[in-house]
Amino acid sequence: MLSTREAPVVAATEKQGKRLLISGRDATTLNHLKALSQGLPNLQVTTRLVSNGHTDPLYGLEQMPDFLLLRVSHLWREELAALLQHPLKERPPLLVCGPLDEREGMRLAMQAGARDFLPEPVAAEELQAAIGRMLMEANAEQGTGGKLIAVMNAKGGSGASMLACNLAHQLSTRGGRTLLLDLDLQFGSVAHCLDVVPTHSHVDVLKQVESLDSIALRGYCNHFSPTLHVLGGRTGELCLTQDVHLDQLEKLLRLARGTYDWVVVDLPRQIDHLTGVTLEQADRIYVVLQQSLSHLKDGTRLTRILRDDLNVQSNRIQVVVNRYNKASPVSLKDIADALRCTTLQAVPNDYAVVSESQNTGVPLELHAPRSGVTLALREVTQNLIGIEVAEKSLFKRTFNRLFGG
Repeated sequence: MLSTREAPVVAATEKQGKRLLISGRDATTLNHLKALSQGLPNLQVTTRLVSNGHTDPLYGLEQMPDFLLLRVSHLWREELAALLQHPLKERPPLLVCGPLDEREGMRLAMQAGARDFLPEPVAAEELQAAIGRMLMEANAEQGTGGKLIAVMNAKGGSGASMLACNLAHQLSTRGGRTLLLDLDLQFGSVAHCLDVVPTHSHVDVLKQVESLDSIALRGYCNHFSPTLHVLGGRTGELCLTQDVHLDQLEKLLRLARGTYDWVVVDLPRQIDHLTGVTLEQADRIYVVLQQSLSHLKDGTRLTRILRDDLNVQSNRIQVVVNRYNKASPVSLKDIADALRCTTLQAVPNDYAVVSESQNTGVPLELHAPRSGVTLALREVTQNLIGIEVAEKSLFKRTFNRLFGG
């Protein structure tokens, strides 16, 4: 006979989140693992004490859990073999802990679909990190998760790549795990701006996206830091937009949003099937331009396309005026009126600092943390992640002092 005991950690609500089942033969250990799992939000945890009878941790369940944490016993061979009897699609994502033989046990656990093995004593941070990775993968399959940020020039050379790279870096230090995705398939520069040498290209990932999960995606990316990953093209590799299918990009964006807290996409200055789907799905679109009539004309046209042709709501469009000069004949009011935007974010001109940052591959936050450009970009980041600035910011004081604005 199979004896079970289920104890939900989260009370029944309209939105209980994902379900984690912790199964094993030791009640004390199950209660301990349950307590360690409580640090994760929107996770309903139940325990199942198997005292005799079947070795299958999923035997007799009316509803399969979203995730399974199996604490194996001395019967680990039988327990893992029982899981293998279930069709692959019916096995929930699996974590394993307990007294497991290193070679044969790990092999069986991997065959059963284990995402990770947690040595005992299990640390809370390790368990929560492992569950968090499974949650991200589940979010990726559902198209939920991180925010998608698109950055695009209104006119070539306005500074979109500079903004994308530094925004991604600041988000990675303040907002969470961040992916910087370069979708300029032919002339992308974000890898150079962050001094990384791509070992795999975005084209490699797009062609294999059907078979990738979050772990594989992170493996394909270059890691500027533990929280900032970069995916772009390899030098000398020619790729045409027609080489990439729309469904591939949609799946990549869905997987990326489920894997990272923020996905910053540096877009080429064109409207096609790749930029179109990214712009339509973006939570925020930064249109970058400078103070000239030609920039004003192209910026007006681009924002019209976004609103009228792609049906992007105005509150998702943010205009950034790069290399701002108070003395320019094209004022911020001129730009706001022409582009029909109520707020603008201005980034002051400091060509030498920005050029040196890009040439050395060091983000402005590290290269020149007190520069007016860095302070302006920091405020862009703060506005994006919703940090309230209670008093007049250092950037505004510096901006007023330098430019009299």
